[in-house]
Amino acid sequence: MNDLAIIYKSRFSSTGFEKRTRVWKILCARFFQNYVPRNSVLLDLACGYGEFINHIAASKKYGVDLNPDAQSQLSPDVDFKMTPAYDLSHIASDSVDRVFTSNFLEHLPDKAACDTVLKEVRRILKPGGKVMILGPNIRYAYKEYWDYYDHYLALSHLSLSEGLLLAGYQPELVIDRFLPYTMNNATPTADWMIRVYLRVPLAWKLLGKQFFIVARK
Repeated sequence: MNDLAIIYKSRFSSTGFEKRTRVWKILCARFFQNYVPRNSVLLDLACGYGEFINHIAASKKYGVDLNPDAQSQLSPDVDFKMTPAYDLSHIASDSVDRVFTSNFLEHLPDKAACDTVLKEVRRILKPGGKVMILGPNIRYAYKEYWDYYDHYLALSHLSLSEGLLLAGYQPELVIDRFLPYTMNNATPTADWMIRVYLRVPLAWKLLGKQFFIVARK
């Protein structure tokens, strides 16, 4: 079995697939859809089991991942390819409106690899297209960050913003503390709690350990 398949089967069984799906459905409807026009062409980079791409509205949806189990979890309207994030050669240059990635960059081996990914994403984005990045902020998640065997690259909202600038992007939105670090714990996730959390940015400052950055090509 592919190493990624082994790791994520373990993590999803701990968290609960239904729990993750339910939470992401609310996150997409109540927050992320605000940044994705419904008529846009969208890529979910390292799409995993489709938590984001299955619940977001777009006119054309791409998904890429190296986990062979990913495709079986994706909606039929997602054009999936098993490929590394630095090789998006199946997608034409200047053809995508939005690229989203969640909890992915920390799995890259170093900043050189991150630069390569950001360059390839920039190639496929249309002029004015945007990349949306959600990930653990090492400034606030420094204790838990290294609990995952496949975490290598530690980024904060500040260091990633600089990296985006160097890669030719203009950061437009930088939220240093947005979502809690993980769902793989006993923190309650009732639907109404998620909705209230998204409406109260003060709660983000108390509980958030992930950044959310939107940057324009």
